[in-house]
Amino acid sequence: MAELKAAPVLSTPAENLFDQVEPVSVDENTPRRTDEELRAVYEVARTAREIREGNRKCVALQFPDAMLGDSPRVVKLLREELAATPAVEIENGVTTNEKVYIMADTSYSACCVDEVAAEHADADVVVHYGRSCLSPTSRLPVIYVFTQHALDEDEVVQSFVKELGVPKKGEDSQKVVIMADVSYQDHVAPVAERLRGLGYKDVLATKVVHRPLGSIPNRAIVDAEDGAEVDDESIDLHEYAVFHIAQPPTSLLLALAARVKTFFIYSTTDTDTTAAGSLLAPRTMGLLGRRYAKVLTMATAGVIGILVNTLSVNNYLKAVDAIRKRIADAGKKSYLIVVGKLNPVKLANFAEIEGWVVVGCWESSLVEDDAGFYQPVVTPFELEMALMSDDERIWGHKWWGGLEALTSAPEADANGAASTEDQTERTTENGGDFSDEEESEIPQFNLRTGRLVTTSRPMRNRGPNAKSVTNGNGNAMEPATTGSALALRQKPGELATIKGVVSPGAEFLRSQRTWQGLGTEFDDEDVVASTEVEEGRSGIARGYTVGEEAQPRT
Repeated sequence: MAELKAAPVLSTPAENLFDQVEPVSVDENTPRRTDEELRAVYEVARTAREIREGNRKCVALQFPDAMLGDSPRVVKLLREELAATPAVEIENGVTTNEKVYIMADTSYSACCVDEVAAEHADADVVVHYGRSCLSPTSRLPVIYVFTQHALDEDEVVQSFVKELGVPKKGEDSQKVVIMADVSYQDHVAPVAERLRGLGYKDVLATKVVHRPLGSIPNRAIVDAEDGAEVDDESIDLHEYAVFHIAQPPTSLLLALAARVKTFFIYSTTDTDTTAAGSLLAPRTMGLLGRRYAKVLTMATAGVIGILVNTLSVNNYLKAVDAIRKRIADAGKKSYLIVVGKLNPVKLANFAEIEGWVVVGCWESSLVEDDAGFYQPVVTPFELEMALMSDDERIWGHKWWGGLEALTSAPEADANGAASTEDQTERTTENGGDFSDEEESEIPQFNLRTGRLVTTSRPMRNRGPNAKSVTNGNGNAMEPATTGSALALRQKPGELATIKGVVSPGAEFLRSQRTWQGLGTEFDDEDVVASTEVEEGRSGIARGYTVGEEAQPRT
């Protein structure tokens, strides 16, 4: 056998990608769509036109899991459309065929554009299919294809009339805003027009825009009669009911809970508890109550984990800096963690974390209550409320899940440090000594258990002579001590402090972790002498050698 000089090539050549790929049917009972139906649903013609107009040469297609079964056929149809679309000549007058990649597994939430996966393929544009949060990207341009789905508009109108009734002559009709999931957005205007024909004069429609801080997130309110956009300030949404076509994200329900009079959902798919075509009134107040319970739990958390659930949303780093600063100002400790898609098993590895805050888009920042996490997982808005004092924390049913409403961090210099004046102000607060503040602090109790909590502000328990200095990111720096003060010498092997700063994570590792690595389950007197170290296997997986005398094995 010839000796290998280098590791074999394990990747598939780019020219062989997607060749001879057969579509996979997700559900055998679902009728197979024709090519013309796929062209309409995935807007193949518009996508090809925008790719050519932008002179894009490497295209990444991002599908949600439910649409992956159609992806090979969509690629085939898109290539055919690109071949039939007039090409745009580049500088030297030569055109090249576009490379098309499928991103089958997104790094984070499906509603966000996965720029990280697209850059692995060196793509210069991303085509995003399905529901989208419309969060602005940092680097790559995006072509949004919400997909178009059929809808029985007559049945929608009948469900509306059955719930709200037909307005009588001389009486004011119910004020309603018609909106839908982005995949059913093209049905909003026709449904609103039919309702106006039945006598509902106070009916407004919506259109999709990137406006997360609007009165209705990512929607502009338009007049159902002439299509003119209506100013948010001219409408009191408390007088309006919202009629939503298709199941909305939970974040939208919570955001509109205190803004509208009532909320109705027209279900478009069969679920375990509802049938397609039924009209539902969600219990958003119960959802808000459970979110407030998480806020009360986070209020007593001393160690908070910041979960980065996106690497694509614009300005997410500034939001991280602002959150770290606020946690530090509250006397708590924060750890920044990036784990990709969230699940309870990943977060359970960090037993020292007492609560989590998710940095992501306005949809992905909300983690459902039934997800099974061991510690509370909240949004930046909920964290801000948790960091308030008990007399300032007032729950007014207002809720938000994204980063747009978060106050930005203080301006920093090129090295990431805050201004000298800002450091000095925080250093000299209370004379640079937390001792006076600690003596006057009100004891904090867990409002759910009634017990006294002494670890809710671990970064303020630094001894009577320690001074607090923080940098621009909100991290505690090494405290200064007075020259005449006596300091207790650290015992060998203890990691309760790092560079003189208390570390709750290190203290938890030292005192509470039940497993700290191999060999720690033995006492010193039980440790036997280690045996002689022997040479083990070496080489690559295709041709290992064992020790010095063994022959290569295959």
